[in-house]
Amino acid sequence: MKIRKVRVGIKDLKTALNEFIVIGKAVEDGKAVKKDKGVYFTTVEAFRKAITPKRLALLKAIKTEKPSSVRQLSKIAERDIKNVSTDVKFLEQVGLVDIKRNDKTEKEITPSVNYDRILFEIAVS
Repeated sequence: MKIRKVRVGIKDLKTALNEFIVIGKAVEDGKAVKKDKGVYFTTVEAFRKAITPKRLALLKAIKTEKPSSVRQLSKIAERDIKNVSTDVKFLEQVGLVDIKRNDKTEKEITPSVNYDRILFEIAVS
C-alpha cells in the first residue's frame, strides 16, 4: 500500500504570504522549488471548523470501506448524500481525499484515501 503523510498545520497569513513571495521569486528565477505537501490554516479555530468530526468519520469510512461512489459513502455514513458530497468536495480541495471521475458520467466520483496518518503541527515561535 502506498503510504502518504498529509501534513496539516497552522500558519499565520503573513508567514503564508511571505512563503508565497519567496516561492514566486524562485520560480521566476528558474530555480527548483521544493513541493510542500500540506494543508495549512490561519488559526486553530479555522482548522476545527474545517476538519469536523463528521469529516474525519468520512475519511475513516473511505479508508476502511472503500466506497465506489459518494452515494455508497452516504449510505455507509448514514448521512444525506448532498452533505456528504459537499464534505467530500471540501476534503478533496484541501488535499485529504483523492477522487476519480467515472469516464462515462462526469457526475459519479469514487473517493479514496491513500494515506494512513495526518500529521498536525503548530509553530510556537
